[in-house]
Amino acid sequence: MATRYETVMARKGEIMKRALGMDYAEFERSPIAFDYEGMMSAHGYTLERIRGIQRSAGVGGTPLLELRNITDLVRSYAEPGYGARIFVKDEAANMAGSFKDRRASMSIHVAGEKGFAGVIAATSGNYGAAVASQAARAGLKCIICQETFDSRHVGQPEIVEKSRLCEAFGAEVVQMTVGPELFFHMLELLDATGYLSASLYSPFGVSGIESLGAELAEEMTALTGAPPTHVVCTHAGGGNTTGTARGLKRVGARTEIVSASVDLSGLHMASDTDFNRKSFTTGHTGFGVPFATWPDRADVPRNAARSLRYMDRYLTVSQGEVFYVTEALCKLEGLERGPSGNTAMAAAMSLARELPSDATVVVQETEYTGAGKHHWSQLAFARTQGVEVRCGDPAENVPGKAIVIPERPEQIRAQEADLGKLHRSYVRNALKHAGEGYQPTPEDLVFMAEDTNTSPATIEEMVAGLRAG
Repeated sequence: MATRYETVMARKGEIMKRALGMDYAEFERSPIAFDYEGMMSAHGYTLERIRGIQRSAGVGGTPLLELRNITDLVRSYAEPGYGARIFVKDEAANMAGSFKDRRASMSIHVAGEKGFAGVIAATSGNYGAAVASQAARAGLKCIICQETFDSRHVGQPEIVEKSRLCEAFGAEVVQMTVGPELFFHMLELLDATGYLSASLYSPFGVSGIESLGAELAEEMTALTGAPPTHVVCTHAGGGNTTGTARGLKRVGARTEIVSASVDLSGLHMASDTDFNRKSFTTGHTGFGVPFATWPDRADVPRNAARSLRYMDRYLTVSQGEVFYVTEALCKLEGLERGPSGNTAMAAAMSLARELPSDATVVVQETEYTGAGKHHWSQLAFARTQGVEVRCGDPAENVPGKAIVIPERPEQIRAQEADLGKLHRSYVRNALKHAGEGYQPTPEDLVFMAEDTNTSPATIEEMVAGLRAG
């Protein structure tokens, strides 16, 4: 006899088709390829329409700030003639305090337009608060599913705070311990309520972030005479990189896209013992690498967030470097912001050091901060979980064991991830999920080349190499 879990999971396709209000099957081309651009445009919203929807929802139009003191600091230790100008898009000024409001505003608009009575989202990050906030404005019911606790019922302060914020906006919050049940419970709730799935990875959600890329390109052009030479995005599930890059392209900007994650190598995100030892909810390699190399691991049949299509470089920074930069931003620029955007800020300071002084680097998000997100609160909690916190060389940082905060800004040195290795991993996953013995067609090779920003010849070579073992 099938268990309740098996019964619900067997109906996954049927439940999600109704809950997303779209049929992904019409975009499928093969076990590997699908019509990505067709899927992204099927919702029918132009960039101008998206901006109009967001203006009505109180989202977007956030300040672009030049960080002159941080730039001066970087130039004080860069080689002569080096040290790019650093800017930040202050997305904390959005309704619920992060760029996720852009994504949520589109999901809520679609829910209202299609006549859904409410929405459900599975997220422990800022997206929950954004969906709850937008649902409150639209008069829709809202349920947020969160992984909040480990098996001792100890919750990470940042996530517990987000529960309170979602509840303040009127949402019902379903709190769970870490494990594989999150998606199962979300499916059960979608089936029982008939609500829209406000998935992080839907085409309309990711399209909502395109306004951010377009906005910062236009504002930089007005301020400096040209779009930014580089944009740094904190990278988790891939939507931030994907949406921002697509927005930049839509307005003709030829900007290098740099993704950045906190290096949490060695920690397992679904591990009960690792859950409270990571300090950061999502913008880390535990999400960034798996979602880059296999985006369709998401809660939708085909993920709209496909970061390798747009990523020119992928930098990692340590926990200690992010905490250092968080405090530097407070002390030098008067901006107290949460850790997510400051992951990109740490990478941006390292990147700016290697660029000429006429280059421009934009960190494209900040997030709100509060009691649970404050860096001192995070460090105090890390100590209670047995993590050593000290000053020293950030190269000595060990995820889950030691957070080493730099003693000087010149010690901040982002590490370059090997994109070729990520591309090979993506191709390996695509072949694995296509089924044993599946032979990629020419259309598959083109699709995988587009999905990795490489060429069909490169993909063909990788396939041959993987098949040869």
